[in-house]
Amino acid sequence: MRHAKFIARTVLVQNNNVEEACRVLNRILGKEEIFDQYRRTRYYEKPFQTRRRINFERCKSIYNEDMNRKIQFVLRKNRIEPFPGCN
Repeated sequence: MRHAKFIARTVLVQNNNVEEACRVLNRILGKEEIFDQYRRTRYYEKPFQTRRRINFERCKSIYNEDMNRKIQFVLRKNRIEPFPGCN
């Protein structure tokens, strides 16, 4: 082929079910945070609001990473001591 068939996000409509295709597209755009970016850029964001949002996102990602690490530690199998700290 000379050109790319699909450059952007493409959702196929099956059995003329447009509502399902819209839900799939909304889910894709939501996971990639395109809706959030659109909502942020719709209006001007003052610099202090930008700093606040970025700091909040950083703290949230650090918290989520730490929590996921703890959950994976608790969920892992074949531990020597199945309930650490409980004797």
